[in-house]
Amino acid sequence: MAAVKKTNAMRILEGLSIPYETLSYDDDGEHELSRGAASNIAEKLGIPAEACFKTIVMRNEAKQIFVFCQSAASEINLKKARAACGSKEINPVRPEELLTLTGYIRGGCSPLGMKKKFPTFIDETVILFDKVYISAGVRGQQIVIAPQDLIKATEAVTVDLELEK
Repeated sequence: MAAVKKTNAMRILEGLSIPYETLSYDDDGEHELSRGAASNIAEKLGIPAEACFKTIVMRNEAKQIFVFCQSAASEINLKKARAACGSKEINPVRPEELLTLTGYIRGGCSPLGMKKKFPTFIDETVILFDKVYISAGVRGQQIVIAPQDLIKATEAVTVDLELEK
């Protein structure tokens, strides 16, 4: 079995002495949020979608960038996201901007190790789990981490971001 190539996200966790594991999956190239990419990854890994957190990068009306982590089992509520970051308007950045802004591509965007430190918000359901799963910063790799460690490493605020069904 080939060794896992270290990503910026992994290096940050190691620098903070935060324990983590990695899981690999076959990347099929399908990374459209609207098509449930994060849920598909959870299914491939045999993990609960509720514990798999997707990273969504958004921009507000003042052109400020914010990072949101939402469970793969639910959609992000834009009204709650706006309230969390004190914005009037907020929208996901275009996929073609993601690499320039973060250093990551869609389907491999981690809340850790972006080019710049952006304000980060994680859905409050994160604390319901012993471990959660986030992108390792490349397609085909997930980081397994304790929620408290993820919050610490990202310097995130936990808030209710879930879209009511």
